[in-house]
Amino acid sequence: MGRFRKKLNQWTAQVIDLPPDVMLDIPRMTMVGNIRLYIENHRGIVHFSEDRLKLALSNGFLELNGKELVVRAISAEEILIEGLISELKYMMNEKR
Repeated sequence: MGRFRKKLNQWTAQVIDLPPDVMLDIPRMTMVGNIRLYIENHRGIVHFSEDRLKLALSNGFLELNGKELVVRAISAEEILIEGLISELKYMMNEKR
């Protein structure tokens, strides 16, 4: 996304009072303890096993490590993961 367009989206989000994740296409994550993680605005699963999940995001990747990980629900932009989550790692793209 071009620098001008990004600034325009930020300004627009402020003026019309929209949440930044809506206008800026960034992920929103809601975690309940270490047993449930709900993510909006993902770009797909890169890797999945019962102890590791890697998701593509608009600005990088999210990697989860844990035990007994299960994808309870998934859609084009939302995913719900359950299990014993022991680590989250957010890896941003270098192009910023």
